Amino acid sequence: MESEKIMLKNKKFWIALSFLCALIIMFTLFKSSSETYDQQTLVPWLDKILAGRPFESALSHISFNYAGSEISIAAKGYSSFIEFFIRKGAHFFTYFIMGGSLFVGVLGVTKKYKWAFSAGLFFPLIFAATDEYHQYLTGGRTPLVQDVILDFVGATVGVTVVFLVIKQLKKRRDSKKITVS
Repeated sequence: MESEKIMLKNKKFWIALSFLCALIIMFTLFKSSSETYDQQTLVPWLDKILAGRPFESALSHISFNYAGSEISIAAKGYSSFIEFFIRKGAHFFTYFIMGGSLFVGVLGVTKKYKWAFSAGLFFPLIFAATDEYHQYLTGGRTPLVQDVILDFVGATVGVTVVFLVIKQLKKRRDSKKITVS
C-alpha cells in the first residue's frame, strides 16, 4: 500500500516535470525569437575562443546549401560557420526535449500512446511554425521553413527515443515480474 502511494507520487512528479520542461523550453524559445540576430550572435565570442581556428583545414572541405545559402568557411567565415552548427544543433536539441517531454507528460495522463505521439509531434510542429512567424515579426531575423522541418525532426527523434526507452523499461520490468513470480 505504501509503495503504491510512493509510486503514484513519483508518477505525478514525472508528469509535472515533463510538462514544466516543455513549457520552459517554449518560453525560452519565444524569448529567443524576440531578439534580433545581432543580440544573440555567438560570432564575437567564437572569434575569441577559436582564435587559433582549430580544425579549419578539415572543416574547409565542407560546403552545402541551407535555405538557399552556401554554408562553408569560404562563404561565411570560420566563426559564422561554427555558429551555424551550434544554432541548428540548438534547434534540433530543444525540440528533441520538447517532443520527448510532451510525449512523457501526455502518456502519463492519458496512458494512450496515440495521444502521446500526437501531442509530442503536433505541438512542437505548431510551435515551430509560429515561432518562425514570430521571428518574421522581429527585425533582423529570417524565418525559414527549413528550421521548422529541423525542429520537427528533432521532436520526432525525441518522441521516438522516449518511446523506445519506455518500451525497453517496461520489457525489463515485465521480465523481472515473470522471474520473481
